[in-house]
Amino acid sequence: MDIFNSRNTDYKDKVRAIACNEKVKLRLVLPRSMSCSGAFLCVHKENEQEVSYSMFWAGMCGDDHEYWELHFVADTPGLYWYHFKLQTPWGNSFVHNVGHGLGDFAPYGNDFQQTVYDPDFTTPEWLKGGLIYQIFPDRFYNSKKKKTGVRQSRVLRKWGEEPFWKEEQMNGLWNNDYFGGDLFGIEQKLPYLKDLGVTCIYLNPVFEANSNHRYDTADYEKIDPLLGNEQDLKNLCRVAKEEYGISIILDGVFSHTGCDSKYFNMYSNYDSVGAYNSKDSPYYSWYKFINYPDEYDSWWGIKLLPEVKEEDESYREYICGENGVLRKWLRCGIAGWRLDVADELPDVFLDDLRKAVKQENPDAVIIGEVWEDATTKFAYGKRRRYLLGEQLDSVMNYPFADAILNFVRFPNANAFFDSVMSVVENYPPQVTNVLMNHIGTHDTERAINRLAGENCKGYGRQWQHEHDRLGEYEYLKGVSMMKIASLIQYTLPGVPSLYYGDEAGMQGLRDPFNRECMNWDKPNEELHRWYKRLGEIRMGCKVFAHGEFVPVYSNHKTIAYLRSDEDSEVLVAVNLDDTDADIFVGEQWDNSYNFFDAKAENGYIHLEPTRYTMLTRVKQ
Repeated sequence: MDIFNSRNTDYKDKVRAIACNEKVKLRLVLPRSMSCSGAFLCVHKENEQEVSYSMFWAGMCGDDHEYWELHFVADTPGLYWYHFKLQTPWGNSFVHNVGHGLGDFAPYGNDFQQTVYDPDFTTPEWLKGGLIYQIFPDRFYNSKKKKTGVRQSRVLRKWGEEPFWKEEQMNGLWNNDYFGGDLFGIEQKLPYLKDLGVTCIYLNPVFEANSNHRYDTADYEKIDPLLGNEQDLKNLCRVAKEEYGISIILDGVFSHTGCDSKYFNMYSNYDSVGAYNSKDSPYYSWYKFINYPDEYDSWWGIKLLPEVKEEDESYREYICGENGVLRKWLRCGIAGWRLDVADELPDVFLDDLRKAVKQENPDAVIIGEVWEDATTKFAYGKRRRYLLGEQLDSVMNYPFADAILNFVRFPNANAFFDSVMSVVENYPPQVTNVLMNHIGTHDTERAINRLAGENCKGYGRQWQHEHDRLGEYEYLKGVSMMKIASLIQYTLPGVPSLYYGDEAGMQGLRDPFNRECMNWDKPNEELHRWYKRLGEIRMGCKVFAHGEFVPVYSNHKTIAYLRSDEDSEVLVAVNLDDTDADIFVGEQWDNSYNFFDAKAENGYIHLEPTRYTMLTRVKQ
């Protein structure tokens, strides 16, 4: 019997963040032998003084234990930290957080976290229960539509060739090889995406830039000519939404620009007075010059990417103003923004950004790139408030990605649930329901490589080139592992995000090997059929939109969990052990519908090694 468990509703009736003025019931279970005469909840809001609240005796728990309870309410958003103090005949005793949500007797230790958010905080309903598909535009599909205004210096490659990775291939211009994927090509492939169950496309940058990844923005107001033009984007948004029910979100890169841009204009390639050209430039105040013009702050020290001062009023007006960049593209039909390196954007900029986006379209989504727990992130010398109601709707969910991939490759049931529950416990539920749950992106190695290949950490491009392809056995093993990883990905709280080509079994280590051309000719048919089936299941089970996450079983290398709402439940079980597992789930599951082979009998699910199942039932 636990003393306290913040992840168990017997001890804390809301295992999540709470809104201002929303009650959360906390309960301690104490041994009668302690002779406790008083119990107190000790709470302090971040950077404020501690306050103690008296708990009340609430009756016996069996013959040897007793309950102490109270309801806690906070009236302002923020992070609150708490522990418990107990008065006994032998002096004060304390209950602190010893990890995994558990409280135990300790005079000193960590506090528990309670996130409190703005009660008016809402997130877009249209994304909940859906499926995101991430596209690296240059490498998805080339429509062969004629382009104009493309720089002659760009190196156009044959579709399917390996991206340039050696310095001598670059000819002095890094990331200057292109394969011609374009917006019209994406439009042509909308039926394919609809068939996968996709409801939202996330596009890596599409604005004019002078690299194939386009994170070095040259003009925020113009589509890169190799991708098409503004009308092509409008058409894509309209056709995708009206004919296929698919929304489009764009990548917003607002922490830096390219040095080869109309704003900085280092090489005078633009008909503008850039910050590098003159201190009288309208863009001069945007940048952080140390010794003008050649010394300036740049993103991660990369001189090609001069940092901007997001606090600068003219820059914020340009991006967030009434006729700024954010609103311009929302008016073209996009459904929201993914913010590159959101943790490098200051509060004043994120506050303005949210106001602009939500005033233009209250249903537009704002997703930030934050790799850690976004409720506890420190940046700019302080705790950030991304998810309290005035900034982001969601984040890219790297904690879930690590939890899934680590569990499938190095099975540890307790570690898996600990990672998942830490997010469920700390995040507002409306955020949890729109978390961007990827297992691979343009910034990481392909999921199949991470699951079945060698660890590429610390190795350069030469080594990655030599180890980029899995052997036949490893690839077949990787396909099986991808099926299990994606099953978990598609059924956890949030919205799965599928990186283009993962459904086709594409391989690749890190940039640029993870950004190869989409394999349209010889996809892995087994994986493709699997992903289509997962999409069908997800679209057919409404519980994935808002359903709570409830751990059911955790033992060594075997897990089971529920997604549950008022009307129905889905149960997922995975056994990665090398022995059979019998998982008790209750006799209410005996007549449930099973999507895969294993079903419940006499309250148990029997799973052979490395097998899985998913059941669903309507609540009585």
